[in-house]
Amino acid sequence: MRPVIGITSYVEVARWGAWDRLAALVPYPYVEAVRAAGGRAVLLPPDDLDGDVVSRVDGLLLAGGADVDPARYHAPAHPRTVSRPDRDAGEATVLSAALAADLPVLAVCRGMQLLAVTLGGRLHQHLPELVGHEGHQPVPGTFGAQQVSTVPGSRIAAILGGNTAVSCHHHQAVADPGPLVPTAYTADGVVEALEDPARRFLLGVQWHPEETPGDPVVAAFVRAAAGTV
Repeated sequence: MRPVIGITSYVEVARWGAWDRLAALVPYPYVEAVRAAGGRAVLLPPDDLDGDVVSRVDGLLLAGGADVDPARYHAPAHPRTVSRPDRDAGEATVLSAALAADLPVLAVCRGMQLLAVTLGGRLHQHLPELVGHEGHQPVPGTFGAQQVSTVPGSRIAAILGGNTAVSCHHHQAVADPGPLVPTAYTADGVVEALEDPARRFLLGVQWHPEETPGDPVVAAFVRAAAGTV
């Protein structure tokens, strides 16, 4: 059987047919990427009652989206910060359960930031003020391109090699990774990957691997969820 991958979902107003309503959704490339890698995708809407769903899935993919509420790392909100506290609460709950079970986790963009914050880290709330450019989020609704360099000997280096081009869209970044190990960077010093080598598979990437067909990051995650690595 294909490994079941739970993908955390957005809650946004969406339009289909004659309807214009609040919906739980994810951009379809997440689903396509999991399916192409041999997994079965299921959506996990925000739910902070418990994390019991981790016993029903083989891997957890934390999807991108809005900013993490800075109250979670005891900081005032920047004027450009737009958060979704319901997502934060639901995803932190299921993430904590996944970590307790040592379930394979792939955390993408916002997901990597939530991973760091959940483990005690904190964020830069508006990256252009730190790096002096908007290359990580050049145009709203459009992915930018960055080159990332991986740390030799890391999991992400084993998956990608030394350097690679990635698709990105974020205006925040990890300032303090907590107990996680930074394992990839852009030339301007932004942390692009976090991992915990002591765990079965715990990897956060600041970019969007689902946007690249056949991406090896998603493939490695699904193999871990299947128990083949």
